[in-house]
Amino acid sequence: MKLQEIYDFLDKISPFELQEKWDNSGLIVGEMKREVSQIVVSLDIDEEMLDETKEGTLFVVHHPLIFGGLERLDFSKYPSNLLEKMILRKQSLIALHTNFDQTHLNRYVFEKVLGFTLESQEAFVCTTKGSWNYHALLALLKEKLGLATLKVIGKKEQIHSIAMTTGAGASLMDEVEADCFLTGDIKYHDAMKAMSENLMMVDIGHYESEHFFAEILMDELKVLPILAIIANSKNPFHMETL
Repeated sequence: MKLQEIYDFLDKISPFELQEKWDNSGLIVGEMKREVSQIVVSLDIDEEMLDETKEGTLFVVHHPLIFGGLERLDFSKYPSNLLEKMILRKQSLIALHTNFDQTHLNRYVFEKVLGFTLESQEAFVCTTKGSWNYHALLALLKEKLGLATLKVIGKKEQIHSIAMTTGAGASLMDEVEADCFLTGDIKYHDAMKAMSENLMMVDIGHYESEHFFAEILMDELKVLPILAIIANSKNPFHMETL
């Protein structure tokens, strides 16, 4: 298939125009008229993944490899080292980031992974109402997301409404109308703000809440006449028990 055909399909299921102004979803590496030999879907790409994948592959990832302004190409440093490999191997890269969060990822994790009933979704924030015991909720999050520990702000014994944003969504706390907000990468000053506003927050991990991207997209790609496979992205963090 031509890269253009695949790009158009992705744009149809999750329009690139939905992405945030600061985002860089869309074509990152490649050219639209290029013939693609296969699609590899992953949360991120790394050097090992590129080395193990054949020439002409299109990578479709969640996180854009180029995020801010790229001032120079020093091939000894990230992300230029990966860009060089892709160019030499005629590999291509498309990112589906904040547009896919809104159309697919947040709702999937909220409903299919965590088992909540979606009552409302405003852009990135999914919300539901009910009744949860503090310990039961944390046990559910640990089990479903594979988390050994959880960082919690503003503990509440009984929770009657839950909101969630996958990835790093703490900046959205002003838009949350719930007892408890689940998201990843909660910074210290965000935690201080949440405490002052009586908002319980649980850090559910950036990788842990988003690595479902590949399986969600793979289900969409089944209709295309091209081989599509999942490459397991690595969590850059690991837990160390002393």
